[in-house]
Amino acid sequence: MEFLEIDIDWGYILGICLKIGLLILVFIVVAPIGKKVITKTIKRAGSGKRISASRIKTLEKVLLNLYFYVIFFLFVVMLFGILAIPIGPLLAGAGIIGLAIGFGAQGLVSDVVTGFFILLERQIEVDDYITSGGYDGIVEEVGLRTTQIRSFDGTLNYVPNRQLVGVANHSRGNMQALVDIGISYSENIDEAIRVLEKVCGEFKEDERFKEGPNPIGVQSLGSSDVVLRVVGQTVNGEQFGCKRDMLKRIKEAFDAENIEIPFPHQVNINKDNTIQLS
Repeated sequence: MEFLEIDIDWGYILGICLKIGLLILVFIVVAPIGKKVITKTIKRAGSGKRISASRIKTLEKVLLNLYFYVIFFLFVVMLFGILAIPIGPLLAGAGIIGLAIGFGAQGLVSDVVTGFFILLERQIEVDDYITSGGYDGIVEEVGLRTTQIRSFDGTLNYVPNRQLVGVANHSRGNMQALVDIGISYSENIDEAIRVLEKVCGEFKEDERFKEGPNPIGVQSLGSSDVVLRVVGQTVNGEQFGCKRDMLKRIKEAFDAENIEIPFPHQVNINKDNTIQLS
């Protein structure tokens, strides 16, 4: 029985392995350095100028995203060079395959184009509170393909940019704290508004408020209550905390003045035709 002898050039294989190892080592060293350079450059460019912190974060994350795409492409090209794999035929084949899957990649192209215009028009930035595409939360990252939105329950949503339609940005300029509270129909509306004015006076010194708050009167007539509204302009992002604090203080003030805040009533009819109010 004859065995086929294979002449293996171990020196050549060892050389290839050393080159690949050196390439990996170089990229392990270069990648963090490039990341630090981009971060420092962006922060230096933003210091002393009228550029918001959220804008700096947005540009930083986009450039880092683009940087890692480029460095990965260079790594693959150099790796093919070490392995003596011709790139030309691969690119030609990739072109043919690209034509075949072109229709399927329309979504990807749409994501990139939409992401470009989002960045160009500054529709959203990192740390903005937005509502768009059925998502509601804080923007953590704006990329060329996807945008990361953190919902208030902690869920991180990776949203394709093409789905960011009709963006409502709640973080541009001062926000409004709207406080609606109901009183019983039997209560004196003017007296209730007087109490609200007193509570609003306490919050006028609160640094979170830019204007107001002020009671604006009757907002609506409910099934069991008269709804009064208080409005105040707050610092961006503070509207929720202001609303919670005002509701607590209004409840305490109404209790002190014996002004009733009604609760939903339910009428139950028993089998013996007796009526029970709950």
